[in-house]
Amino acid sequence: MKAADIMTRDVITVSPDDLIADVITLMLDKKISGLPVVDAERNLIGIVTEGDFLRRSELDTRRERTRWLEFILGPGKAAADFVEANARHVRDVMTPKPYTVSEFTPLFEIVELFEKRKVKRVPVTANGKLVGVVSRVDLLRALGKHLERPSLASDDAIRENITKAIAREPWAPPYIPAPEVVDGIVTLRGTIFDATVREALKVLIQTVPGVREVRDELVLVEPMSGVVLDQPEGRSGRD
Repeated sequence: MKAADIMTRDVITVSPDDLIADVITLMLDKKISGLPVVDAERNLIGIVTEGDFLRRSELDTRRERTRWLEFILGPGKAAADFVEANARHVRDVMTPKPYTVSEFTPLFEIVELFEKRKVKRVPVTANGKLVGVVSRVDLLRALGKHLERPSLASDDAIRENITKAIAREPWAPPYIPAPEVVDGIVTLRGTIFDATVREALKVLIQTVPGVREVRDELVLVEPMSGVVLDQPEGRSGRD
């Protein structure tokens, strides 16, 4: 999937000349934590977020530095801190030239950007103009659609799809017997030598369309000693 598949297209924006007080009101009214900043031609020039309003003189949260550190940093940094704490217009607190993506950027690259840059949203641009925004909420919305319960499938189709899904995964053990499927309920039997692989198998099967439930009757065996570590109730020994 790409940015264009999930992005919000009707984006609320602000101008660099907007008053911070008005932007805060807009954020609270719309329950938005960040807004793109655009010019009259809708060219993206920055982004303003709730984080830009944390260090404020009005809240007594202005940055405090020792005189020694102020001397090391120089007057320019102190002046920038003053602007951050007392500015009245968006242009003075916004982040200019924010990270952007195109409509064709794959979602995995956007997620990597979120994680690496510690951001919650990224503007989508085309030729420098804002065309949308991808946020974590957009990702959650897309995931929710994929996790909606699929239509029922026949037991034979479910069994076949499970076999194919297991064969595609390099970590999946090839020695596990074909699972039993009755009315969408899948029962796993056989011997497994790794508890993590056991859990991954159950998660994998749950992703197959039509599966209603996964019942684990696998016997967990320590591979070196052959000791049975876990098995279904009422059974003894190894499969």
